[in-house]
Amino acid sequence: MNPTVTLELTPLGIAIGIAVVAAIAATLYWMTHPPASRAERVARVAERVLRQMVGSIIVVFSQEIRSEHMMVLAARLARRERADLLATYVVEVPFTLPANAEMEVEDRAALDTLAAAEAIAQKHGVSLRTQTIHGRQTSQAVLDLAKREKANLIVLGSFREAKYTGAPLGRSIEQIATGAKCDVLIGVEGQYGSVLRTEGENGKDGSE
Repeated sequence: MNPTVTLELTPLGIAIGIAVVAAIAATLYWMTHPPASRAERVARVAERVLRQMVGSIIVVFSQEIRSEHMMVLAARLARRERADLLATYVVEVPFTLPANAEMEVEDRAALDTLAAAEAIAQKHGVSLRTQTIHGRQTSQAVLDLAKREKANLIVLGSFREAKYTGAPLGRSIEQIATGAKCDVLIGVEGQYGSVLRTEGENGKDGSE
């Protein structure tokens, strides 16, 4: 006759059993999910910062600030992060004229520039708002706009005076970069670069 084995469960035994099972499960999870490397952690932080940074993007244009080559990058960021995208052209009104003075030539330039920005946005499947602003100072107009729009990122191109790019950072760009309460991205076309070059522009090295 086989002896009968009686298994008695006590609270202490149950607790020990649960602890053993939990330890085994934790070990298996650690083995199948190794700790992230430093590079992976940095990449995750960078992705999170990028998502926060591009919630609302403003691309700035003016007579001095040429940002067409940055519009493509801004459109790509906006599409990827589903960010709100605004292109603005600032017309500076000289102090010698009334603040509400008509600036017909400058306004036509603004319309042409913003039309090109809209074409770039449409090409990349991004919704774009456009706005022309009249102000005494480009930098202050942009800073005020960024505050009203609660912008996360201001995108600026290079300084262009008589199509001379020897001094890419003009006073307005520097004032915007130092006075903005959000991130500022400044794109300066390199002499031999191609990433930021406006589409269709001939190479500066003489190539077509």
